[in-house]
Amino acid sequence: MTLPTLTERERAVLAAVIDSFIRTAAPAGSRRIGKEYALGVSPATIRNTMADLERKGLLTHPYTSAGRLPTDLAYRYYVDALMRWGSIRQRDRATIERELADADTGGVEDLVGKAARVLSLLTGELGLAVGPTLATATLERLELVPLSSEKVLLVFTIESGVVRTVYVDVTTRVPRETLQAVSRALNERLAGSAISEIQATLHERLGDLSFNNRGAQELMNIFVHSGPDIFDWARREREIHLGSAAALTEQPEFTTSQRLRDLLLLTERRELLASVLGDRGGSDGPHVTIGAEHGQPELDDLTIVTANYVVGSLQGTVGVIGPTRMPYDKVVSIVDWTSDLLTRLTP
Repeated sequence: MTLPTLTERERAVLAAVIDSFIRTAAPAGSRRIGKEYALGVSPATIRNTMADLERKGLLTHPYTSAGRLPTDLAYRYYVDALMRWGSIRQRDRATIERELADADTGGVEDLVGKAARVLSLLTGELGLAVGPTLATATLERLELVPLSSEKVLLVFTIESGVVRTVYVDVTTRVPRETLQAVSRALNERLAGSAISEIQATLHERLGDLSFNNRGAQELMNIFVHSGPDIFDWARREREIHLGSAAALTEQPEFTTSQRLRDLLLLTERRELLASVLGDRGGSDGPHVTIGAEHGQPELDDLTIVTANYVVGSLQGTVGVIGPTRMPYDKVVSIVDWTSDLLTRLTP
């Protein structure tokens, strides 16, 4: 996006209007800006500068005599050209470290879920986190566990301690020692490779394996013929963790029952959130999208701030979603610090 060119006075007035609106949720008039911000010019000059900013698409006003409101373009200008990318406050840093340290022994998914909750707590927005994409993850081992005469549980242990399970139907009960023999054979051929690579080459890896035992051969045939579907969870899965939406309900943007319903419905649209967040996977550092930039009408009044964390060779996303009237400098610094800490804490 090409940002408009602004004079120093226009930049100062725009920053003041945005700061005032973020703090008060009320349109900012020239008299208030002149009184609360040391700009060194008269209210009349501020009023004329606001008019210039409105003509450039950065400010708008709901009524003829009302003060001005920032537009999405104003927030974009603020984030890209005016915002100070400061460091996180020490007390916020300590809170994040304390909360995530409690989850450190629970594996990656426990950490990611806790991160979403602590982001809600500290920012007042809706915290969110996306688990690492597993298609590129390395399979460390596979175990077959008997459940009944008709079902066997496949337990996949993936790098960084992630575990996934799949149920497989069988025609007869398979003894545990037979399952162990099949597990050994599968691990010899599959362990140490990426899930996507296993899916693509499964027949070549397993096609020549044969067993004298009927139950063992049946299980192997299931893998050879249905294996790509058994691993399909890794391709489609991007688990989304959400923090508490309670803080958002206290913000002026969500005081009406309709806006609140829309918010609650959005938290149920996991596929929409996954789609939007999936497009941010390759960015370095904090990533901010505002309003219509999301390309989804349901998100037109919202801002999403995210940063990526790394788990071994995998990558996930952590961040917040909230109204465009957001304390961007505080939120960005908290999200950025949280992503860095997740990277350091995960094995």
